Amino acid sequence: MRAPGSEDVVVIEKKAGEARIITVNCPDRTGLGCDICRIILDFGLSITKGDVTTDGVWCYIVLWVVPHYDSLILRWSHLKNQLVSVCPSCSTYFLLNMTSPCPASTPVYLLKFFCLDRRGLLHDVTQILTELELELSIQTVKVTTTPDGRVLDLFFITDKMDLLHTKERQDEALEQFRSVLGESCISCELQLAGPEYECHQNNIPSLSPAVAEELFSSEQLTDEDNRAQVLSDDVIKLKDSTVTVDNSLSPAHTLLQIRCVDHRGLLYDVLRTLKDSDIKISYGRFSPQTKGHRDLDLFVQLKDGNKIVDLDQQDSLCSRLKAEMLHPLRVVITNRGPDTELLVANPVELSGESRPRVFFDVTLSLKVLGICIFSAEIRRYKASDREWEVYRFLLDEKCLFQLGDASARNEIANKVRRTLMGW
Repeated sequence: MRAPGSEDVVVIEKKAGEARIITVNCPDRTGLGCDICRIILDFGLSITKGDVTTDGVWCYIVLWVVPHYDSLILRWSHLKNQLVSVCPSCSTYFLLNMTSPCPASTPVYLLKFFCLDRRGLLHDVTQILTELELELSIQTVKVTTTPDGRVLDLFFITDKMDLLHTKERQDEALEQFRSVLGESCISCELQLAGPEYECHQNNIPSLSPAVAEELFSSEQLTDEDNRAQVLSDDVIKLKDSTVTVDNSLSPAHTLLQIRCVDHRGLLYDVLRTLKDSDIKISYGRFSPQTKGHRDLDLFVQLKDGNKIVDLDQQDSLCSRLKAEMLHPLRVVITNRGPDTELLVANPVELSGESRPRVFFDVTLSLKVLGICIFSAEIRRYKASDREWEVYRFLLDEKCLFQLGDASARNEIANKVRRTLMGW
């Protein structure tokens, strides 16, 4: 492999229609593939197939991507910049010591708007933050509806372009928000977050033991489960998922053969599991979808360069991979006092990163279903020896669904989960 110049570390080539081929050629490090897949997912793209190879020093990654959302605004130059930012450079390669980079602390800003409530409002604001040229990331959110039909939304955000401290950048952001809110907007402010951010982070509402068990249980769900996480018409496909280990084909590598039902973010879910397990990929192939399923062949090594020969370690890895592929996100609807609450649990990587676009997809689902959100918040919890990002939504009872009915709740939860999984 050769050392590329700065201009071709990341190359994005146009193919038929809106499809693109993304090529990454740079020094290798453990977890790089996971970070690349997370960024691609964050930009609203789906990976249709891919190849990765490395000699332990340099890696070469090729991914075929297509837009997942019909209305997606394609920002290829921004995507390239984000991908380049996570690639080790030649000059800093040996300083990285083959580990993921530690991101510098970025300032957190508070976007606060007060307006008249309407159906789909929260998703429309989230779409501005997620998809337009603003390049803003949601860190956490607090949404409250007042008894007189007004809503106070607090979005704590960071700026990927690191320009939000300038008046020009702030004016640009506020103008886009006001254009979407229209006449319903009473006030809209953007400022550097103060003590209220730390207070919000430290004031974590508890979850009941029963809800926590359903959200964070490490046990795989069975066909007999009738909880909202299991979709009845997908049970057969889920049963076909397999993970096998083969040490006979390579003298230096363990082959992981994975076959499972396809979903958006599948490659990211597999690679983040390997990244958190300190497992290096030397060669991998992500095959095109066949009858709703995907096949992955990954030649891997442990961090010390050895094969995975311990049987207990093999079983643990296979179980974890299967659990992460089948249920990467947990969706539960329960009671919170007299109200109905929707909860979505998103696993957090050891690096502190989490799957992007979850808040976007959940608010999109509720908007399509015609369900208003009374209040919403994002929090992080530690359970089952890992950290989770939990999205909590109190649902407005004034909708087409009888929220107290079990079948209606399952229908809502299934719609949310299908949107998250891209089904």
